[in-house]
Amino acid sequence: MSVDTATPPVTPATKRSSFPKWVNTGIRWLVLVGILVFWQVTTSMMSSPFFPEPLRIFERAMDLWLPSSDGIITTSMSRDVLPSLGRALTGFGLAVVVGIALGVVIGLSATIEAYLDWILQFMRAVPPPTLFPVFLIILGTGDQMRVALIAFGTVWPVLLNTIEGVRGVRPLTIEAAKVFRIQPIGRLFRVILPAAGPKILAGIRTSLSLALILMVISEMIASSSGIGYQLVQAQRSFAILNMWASILLLAVLGYLLNLLLTVVERRILKWQRLSGREVS
Repeated sequence: MSVDTATPPVTPATKRSSFPKWVNTGIRWLVLVGILVFWQVTTSMMSSPFFPEPLRIFERAMDLWLPSSDGIITTSMSRDVLPSLGRALTGFGLAVVVGIALGVVIGLSATIEAYLDWILQFMRAVPPPTLFPVFLIILGTGDQMRVALIAFGTVWPVLLNTIEGVRGVRPLTIEAAKVFRIQPIGRLFRVILPAAGPKILAGIRTSLSLALILMVISEMIASSSGIGYQLVQAQRSFAILNMWASILLLAVLGYLLNLLLTVVERRILKWQRLSGREVS
């Protein structure tokens, strides 16, 4: 009886793991710096008023959004950024709560899913921006309209992923929980939701990106504050630096929120990584 001592194939993942972490981080920063330098040189040579140099954009963004000697929070931050974040996160939070709750109910009942599946598929196919006039007529021009539009547009990835995740829990796992006399509430929070967690969190990440998009769209019409409003005003008044600064701000906010969600996701799914190591 012989023992196979052949060297395992080298995969791209293996190659990446062979490099120290600081090397990978340094390469990422070098790529970013290279892109910024190329952008700076190209726009300097173009001398176009519509494509300013990144250094000028960064300087304008710092003047608008970063704290100064006048106060900790700038006027633009308190008038536009904080209200926009409040609307986006409120709508996103409502979508997460409603999506997970309805998704669990529908996922646990094949009968309910059979009756509602075609309705859900129809509603998810409607682009949320096209319903803006409907929300405007029903709820007016206040923040509640924008929060409702964001919640409606972001609920579908969470809802459908929750349904798929709950339906994907192996029946044997649920039966084992019943054998150990775990109550229905305990099975939900200790068995079903943890097993469906990766799917649910994937839907939440998609919804977060949609929340920022719908936040901007909802603030472009019939609004007097917000990042979207300032973006449109800058475009109409040919304040190109302000326009690019708003775009930069949206990119930074999207990156930071996604980074925060990634940290939360890793903590929630830590048990999954630990169990995978034990199996391997």
